[in-house]
Amino acid sequence: MTVITIVPRAVAAAGLAVDAYIHLHLAHRYDPIASSVISQGTLFRIEAGAAIVALVLVVLWRRRAGDAFAWLTAAAGLAAILFYRYANPGAIGPLPNMYEPIWYADKVWALIGQAAAIAALTPLIVWPRWTRAASKGEA
Repeated sequence: MTVITIVPRAVAAAGLAVDAYIHLHLAHRYDPIASSVISQGTLFRIEAGAAIVALVLVVLWRRRAGDAFAWLTAAAGLAAILFYRYANPGAIGPLPNMYEPIWYADKVWALIGQAAAIAALTPLIVWPRWTRAASKGEA
């Protein structure tokens, strides 16, 4: 591995770690927001768990499929933050109404972590041959 693969993986891992920490840190506050099936706190714990799995895949497995899982995890979290910040769809199926039209520090940090992971992982997914060749010293 070279700088061309180490730096994006480190940035992605840091972003995913921030995402996981924030969601675990906030989960208990969102337990009361629930539909008949699932609470927002449970969804936060699921997001944190997915981010932790994604972080492990990015750091230890270092394969395109793991990078894609991590990218999708971060993108789904980012999409949820933005969607529920600007839209109030109410409850959707088993999901509670998660509309929250405010910005606060933890939400912004989660957004930054997810965006950083997406930005860092995109080249590893889009140009896997280029990054693989660079890591072997062929570029």
